[in-house]
Amino acid sequence: MTQTIPGTKTLFSSVALGPYTLNNRIVMPPLTRSRSTQPDNIPNDLMASYYAQRASAGFMVTEGTQIEPRGQGYAWTPGIHSPAQVEGWKKVTQAVHDKGGIIFAQLWHVGRVSHTSLQPNGAQPVGPSDITADNVKVFIETGPGAGALADPSEPRALSTDEVGELVTMYAAAARNALEAGFDGVELHCANGYLVNQFISEHTNHRDDQYGGSLTNRLRFLKEIVAAVSDVVGADRLGVRFAPLFASTDETRVYLGLVESDPHHTYVEAVKLLEQAGIAYLSIAEADWDNAPDLPDTFYQAVREEFSGRIIYDGKYTVQKAVNILEKGYGDLFAFGRPFIANPDLPERIANNWPLNEVDPTTMYGGTDVGYSDYPYYQE
Repeated sequence: MTQTIPGTKTLFSSVALGPYTLNNRIVMPPLTRSRSTQPDNIPNDLMASYYAQRASAGFMVTEGTQIEPRGQGYAWTPGIHSPAQVEGWKKVTQAVHDKGGIIFAQLWHVGRVSHTSLQPNGAQPVGPSDITADNVKVFIETGPGAGALADPSEPRALSTDEVGELVTMYAAAARNALEAGFDGVELHCANGYLVNQFISEHTNHRDDQYGGSLTNRLRFLKEIVAAVSDVVGADRLGVRFAPLFASTDETRVYLGLVESDPHHTYVEAVKLLEQAGIAYLSIAEADWDNAPDLPDTFYQAVREEFSGRIIYDGKYTVQKAVNILEKGYGDLFAFGRPFIANPDLPERIANNWPLNEVDPTTMYGGTDVGYSDYPYYQE
């Protein structure tokens, strides 16, 4: 019998999420690890074992999985647009379900945050406007199993018709996720990727119905949410945002965009999601060293406007999670780096056991080393 330490037991209460009852409030968030089989970015047995090891999480979301070939911005990330990829993901969902876990697929399109070497036929990446991403790096293959950070390539602006086609691609990817056995899907609308590029005043300079006013800049999000809800049901859909109120000069492979009025921008987006009736909202807080917490007024506004479950993460400590839960701002809490290094993270939190440290050199690409070989706690 494990003894839960005082203060953390609230994280081990069960909670409803859409049609599911979660055993605890500890979430494994989407974590890019670039371990898919090459060529063709196919999920594999190694990935299945990695996710299964971590299935004691109350809830799991896969690493971002590109919805179409143009949606890739980093070497070796898995896709969810081909039959072979769907078959590969079946191994993952089966392994997680065999352990009693619940797992959603994160549907991802990087938009402009890509490189010609990752694009079909070496074409330009696509985005809402032809504005190059200048504050992040992408990860490209330099040889078999070898890669390097690079600056994103100059994108081309999508036509109005192409934007509509992308909405259809999200719906198709959601159908693929259901066929692969996922319990639901999360839309990656954070970190400066495609949906975030449409939302942001900095990256969306369009003059059609998808640009200009905030209502127009939120239209792509609204259409994707509706299309994917039609496939999976709104009660099995989540959306992830990264509402930054500050930025950093660190060299990073993901970041996001700071709006002139982030509070207004994201509260309006949350209202749209509330109207759509989705199951949860996942909010990634700034996670660089000494990054500021979100303003209390923002936590409060999100809770007031959204009646579904709210997940928070971004270098969260257990204590911060307990505090945010006690304040009523959030319901579930995701721990990224700790879950990479500790497959048994919920048990370690419950028992106040020490944590393995993550090895930053094995984060992206490679073998089972620094992936599925992190040890469980041994008393």
